[in-house]
Amino acid sequence: MEDSTTTGDSTAISAKGTRLNRRGLQTRRHLLRVALHCLAEGGPESVSANLVARQAGVTWGTVQHQFGDVDGLWAAVLEYVAVEGGPMLADMPDQTDLAERVDAVVEMLWNNLDLPVSRALHQLRMALPQERSELETAFPRTAKAIAAWERNWADTVEHAFADLDVDRVRLARVRAMLPAAMRGLRVEHAMSTYLDIDAARIGLRDAITAYLSSDS
Repeated sequence: MEDSTTTGDSTAISAKGTRLNRRGLQTRRHLLRVALHCLAEGGPESVSANLVARQAGVTWGTVQHQFGDVDGLWAAVLEYVAVEGGPMLADMPDQTDLAERVDAVVEMLWNNLDLPVSRALHQLRMALPQERSELETAFPRTAKAIAAWERNWADTVEHAFADLDVDRVRLARVRAMLPAAMRGLRVEHAMSTYLDIDAARIGLRDAITAYLSSDS
């Protein structure tokens, strides 16, 4: 089956390569929104295309017509979020001080990770194969969409620090570490814990600032 596309309503096609009419586009958007809701509100069991179909009130045949298979559905979810506005840095920080810039980026990422769409994407990523080769074999379109997300994140961080004199290799390392570090703090924040999350975020900010400003 051919890939379906979510690059825009005027160009959206079904998995069979046919252009979707208005009703088809409405069904597509409905399915994608239901999928995001299921993922955001549930646990690992929520990563089910059959559950999405039931919650959306459609048949599995409708899902197949729109996306081809479960790989096509999850890829479309990722693409839909990217188009509609995913958990990236929508407004670039403009602070000229490095510490303030790092703080702004950390704050925006912290807030974005609490959005329903971020929870949905986390559930989806956790349910997918963890080995890259297995993911690319079993879910090739989803893997491609995830790779696009990671490129987008890289571009976002580069853009956020483009006007500051920081080592680009060190910035790339920070970029790779930061989402995982922030997710870890989010998990601690959601638990009954005596950890001072605000102090931890300040420590993370100071460590990143020191690392990016160091010449050694």
